[in-house]
Amino acid sequence: MKYSLKTSFARLTLALFVAVLFVTALGRAVVVTGAWAFCEGWAVCVPTAPLGYLKLAHMLLVGVAAVLMIWLLRKAWREQRDQTLLHPLTTVTGVLFFGQAFVGSILVMREYPLHLVVLHTMSAIALWISLGALVFASGVLAKEPTELVKFDFRQRVKDFFILSKPIIVALLLVTTYSGLVAGSKAFPSASLTFWTLLGGALAAAGSSALNQYIDRELDKNMQRTAKRPLADGRLTAAEGLSYGLALSLVSYYVMAGFVNLLAALLSLAGIFYYVIFYSVMLKKATVQNIVIGGGAGAIPPMVGWAAATGHLGLAAWILFAIVFFWTPPHFWALAIVRMKDYARAGVPMMPVVQGEEKTRRHILVYTIELIAVTLLLPIFDLAGTVYLISALVLGGLLLYAAWRVFTVGGNKVAWTMYRWSSMYLAFIFLAIMVDAVV
Repeated sequence: MKYSLKTSFARLTLALFVAVLFVTALGRAVVVTGAWAFCEGWAVCVPTAPLGYLKLAHMLLVGVAAVLMIWLLRKAWREQRDQTLLHPLTTVTGVLFFGQAFVGSILVMREYPLHLVVLHTMSAIALWISLGALVFASGVLAKEPTELVKFDFRQRVKDFFILSKPIIVALLLVTTYSGLVAGSKAFPSASLTFWTLLGGALAAAGSSALNQYIDRELDKNMQRTAKRPLADGRLTAAEGLSYGLALSLVSYYVMAGFVNLLAALLSLAGIFYYVIFYSVMLKKATVQNIVIGGGAGAIPPMVGWAAATGHLGLAAWILFAIVFFWTPPHFWALAIVRMKDYARAGVPMMPVVQGEEKTRRHILVYTIELIAVTLLLPIFDLAGTVYLISALVLGGLLLYAAWRVFTVGGNKVAWTMYRWSSMYLAFIFLAIMVDAVV
């Protein structure tokens, strides 16, 4: 591989590197000399002493670097969309660049909380590593486009929306908000609600995009997923990977900056659990993939609880357990309906490996266990009468659906179980929320 600056992309990357280098040097000089005290204001400032011009120069150079970064991102998404290394690396570099600036602006307003100081430092280190790698990669891999692709903007927006799995995101936000309300014992402030749900939505959407990037070849073999944007080729693999990484990183900055450290770490743990532990390691390795992988979807209510309280109590862990035990019967019902799809794709779902009869029995067993877990909240005096009645009624209806799957069998009954279990989860968490505020 030979390094070259023949492409405009490589030259722009090098210019950005030099600009960030000068920004860093000037920023250090501002701190050492105390120049920050002689030019107050954000974006631009008015110097009150000669040293103030040093800070003004630093702020103006930050603006220049930001323009170069935006320009580079635009070129990457227009000209390098097939580059599975260069495209995501540019995107991640852009998020780190603006993320560090975002954290830096918050530090001043929040009197330098330790976790944001650490995040600011780690962002700076990560930015230099990614920027250095980008300078090298652009000189080796970047290609000058012969013809720019003309995009259907509306279709691309739709494809990226699909890549986010909006229905799953919506369901996870219900559990997140319920955890937030239950932890607060009241409806939380509009500000806390907005930032918690925004961070949660970004984390869930980013995880979903990364999952589809990992499964893009597998999805081609399944009727249910063959028309997804990456499997169908409407978006490139690089675009899917970049989109997922960007949303996941931004979600952490939002959570850490506007919610609290514990909520941010739990959200990040959910991303790693779903993407690495489930999608990469478990999904095609074991028949217990859904059982173990259920922990990823069980983290959002804990995020909501942590956002409200700053810690995790017994109730938060019971909320985790409710989603954890709900996941297997929900997805095994779908696996019965889509058994041929999973077999064709080589995914060892229980109906494929151990047969439909055993799967139907396990759906019933896990449904009984789920109902028992939902009753732990009133047993430990962590929920009231409204929740208890709701849990019993909803649990009875779900148990009836599971019993029909066990005794009747067939795709139609399994599909009913799958659809009803989705509504069950939303309603049980709605009951948790109502019970907390009445």
